[in-house]
Amino acid sequence: MPAIVGAFKVNSVGSSSVVHVGDCITISPYSEVKTFAGAGSFNTGDGLNIYNQHSVTNTYDNDVVDQPTAANL
Repeated sequence: MPAIVGAFKVNSVGSSSVVHVGDCITISPYSEVKTFAGAGSFNTGDGLNIYNQHSVTNTYDNDVVDQPTAANL
């Protein structure tokens, strides 16, 4: 159903974000990211005790594409 939209301000839009005003059937944003983190990096909670004596994060990746998104345009 059509709507009348007043003035709005967009401060910033990320690289995989969507700004939509009006009618639409499908919105399909896509993005790809690779995250490297060492031991204990994503722990959350209250009162955590984490002991990492020796932590090494291997960031070597010999392939060029991990998960292609070319067909998702």
